[in-house]
Amino acid sequence: MNIGFIGTGNMAQAIIRGLLEKETFSKDEIFVSSGHFENAQAFAKQTGVTACQTNQEVAEQVDILLLAVKPKIISTVLRELQDYSQKILFISIASGTTLNDLEAALNSSQAAIVRVMPNVNVSVGAGVSAICKNSVATEEQLTQATQIFEAIGSVYPLPESDFSTFIGLAGSSPAFVYMLIDAMGRAGVFNGLPKKIATEISAKAILGSCEKFLESNENPWELVDQVSSPGGTTVAGVVALEEAGFIPAIIQGINTTIEKDQEMLAQKEQK
Repeated sequence: MNIGFIGTGNMAQAIIRGLLEKETFSKDEIFVSSGHFENAQAFAKQTGVTACQTNQEVAEQVDILLLAVKPKIISTVLRELQDYSQKILFISIASGTTLNDLEAALNSSQAAIVRVMPNVNVSVGAGVSAICKNSVATEEQLTQATQIFEAIGSVYPLPESDFSTFIGLAGSSPAFVYMLIDAMGRAGVFNGLPKKIATEISAKAILGSCEKFLESNENPWELVDQVSSPGGTTVAGVVALEEAGFIPAIIQGINTTIEKDQEMLAQKEQK
C-alpha cells in the first residue's frame, strides 16, 4: 500500500518522519508533492521518499492521499483531483474544513474521506489528534488513518461536531501550557534564578507531572492532595491559586477558544 502527501510543510514532514521511524510505511511507499517542486525534491533527498512534480502524479501512485495544505487552497487542490475521488482514501488535516466541504470540493458523494485534526506536538512524536470519517469511508479505512497518526502520538475518534471542543482541549492548549511554563519561570526569576534554568525546571516538572497522572488510576485532584501536606507549602500555593481564579481562568480560556471556532465555522457557512 502506498501513501501520498500533498504539501511538505512542517506537519507533513513530522508525519512522514514518524511513519518511517515506526516502519508503518517504507520510503518506497511514500510519494510527495509541493507547490514548489524544489521543496518536495529537497525533502525527498533527505528521507528517500519519492518527489512528484504534480498532485495528480502523486494520486496516480497511491492508495491513501493525505492533504497537508493550507485551508485556503484545499478546495483548489481537490478540484484538481476529482478524477480520483472514488479510487483512493483522502485524509485531510486542514483546519476548519469539514467533511461536507471536502466532498463538495471533490464534487462527489462517493469519495472516502477521513478528517484529522492533529496538534502541534506531532513535531516531537507526542501529538494528540482527533479523527472522524464520512459515511463512505469504511471502518478499515478509518483504522488505516488512525494507524498513520498513531505513529506521531495519540488518536481519539470523535464526532465532527466535537472538533471545536477538541481544539480548545488540545489544538490551542499548547499555547496555554507555554504561558504556564513562562509564568512559572518568571516566578523563579523573581526569586533569584536565571530565566533559562527556571523555565527548564518548570517545563520538566510539568512533563513529569503529566507522565505520573497518565500512569496512575487517580484523578488529578487526588494527586493534588497527595502533594499537599497539612499546613504545608503546597496547600498554601493551591489556596492562593484558587483565590486568584486559576481554575475559572483556564476554563474561560478553553471555552472562549471553542466559541471562537464555532463562530468562524458559522461565518463560513453563511458565505
